[in-house]
Amino acid sequence: MTEKRATASHEVRSDPARTLALLWGERGRSGRTGLGVDAIVAAGVELADAEGLEAVSMRRLAERLGVGAMSLYTHVPGKSVLVDLMQDATLADLYADPDEPARAAGGWRGGVEFVVYRNWDLYRRHPWLLQLAGARPVLGPNTSRKYEAELRPLDGIGLTDVEMDAVLSLVLSHVTGTARLLVSVEQTARDSGLTDAQWWAATAPLLERLLDPATYPVSDRVGTAAGQAHQAASNPRHALRFGLDRILDGVDALVLQRAPLDQPGPG
Repeated sequence: MTEKRATASHEVRSDPARTLALLWGERGRSGRTGLGVDAIVAAGVELADAEGLEAVSMRRLAERLGVGAMSLYTHVPGKSVLVDLMQDATLADLYADPDEPARAAGGWRGGVEFVVYRNWDLYRRHPWLLQLAGARPVLGPNTSRKYEAELRPLDGIGLTDVEMDAVLSLVLSHVTGTARLLVSVEQTARDSGLTDAQWWAATAPLLERLLDPATYPVSDRVGTAAGQAHQAASNPRHALRFGLDRILDGVDALVLQRAPLDQPGPG
């Protein structure tokens, strides 16, 4: 039986209940070789970090672990379940405890900023997670703990529960978008052999000769100013900070709008 057929047959037998059981620790014992769910997941994360999520397969992991491919299915039903386990595993050390973001200096805004930069760093370490962002949530223990920790800075500041969830989703979507931009910029630099600053230095003089400022007056002015400021076509870190400030300003306005006039707004 080929690995493709084996994978397909095992994926059919997998189900949400089995996935949740594996996520929450009902994983059985490791074999005499030390092979078990934790070892398979760790190998999957290492491979994805090094070569991308598309490189992860049961065959590649079996080779990495020095076992037969079919032996992996004793512990993990297939790649889709494995990816869920990998995703949840990367969140294990994201926060020291669920109150860490809420303890950050600067009140609720400082707590949200803390969340933003922890997630930004997470995507820098594991860029393959960007391919999974926005999909159906993985309901594992680390994912659940992350959600709890990231909501706590917003709790009690005047938002409804639905608004708290929406604010967190908006903030995390902003992080995801700018992190994708950063990964793309870095990949382009590797592929081209030019840094953004080098690319801009080579491109800007050509644009000055090719583009007529009279035809594109606004874009010429704005594009030149942005290019000179960033020394690049874009700056993901600037986009992250600028967008975050605007989002937090909007949330602050909503909270203050609801606050009693004789009470100061949340810190």
